[in-house]
Amino acid sequence: MRRRDGPRPEVLLALCGAGFLLFNFPLLLIWDQPLTILGLPLLPVVLFVVWGGLIAALAWVSARSARPPRSDRAGNRRKGE
Repeated sequence: MRRRDGPRPEVLLALCGAGFLLFNFPLLLIWDQPLTILGLPLLPVVLFVVWGGLIAALAWVSARSARPPRSDRAGNRRKGE
């Protein structure tokens, strides 16, 4: 069986689903208010923060899956490798 690098498909699907839900029209109506944050309208700020959060989550999951298991990091090799 070949080894797959990168995050598990379930995690990628969960992040994709979260992105679809967070950028969906009914949820965007919550943030469409006449408020400002540091002089910027609320909706673009929230869109940018959510977008950045999804990218950060993907980077964290990818970096976490790229590390070898704890036993390999300690210098202990598994049998047969």
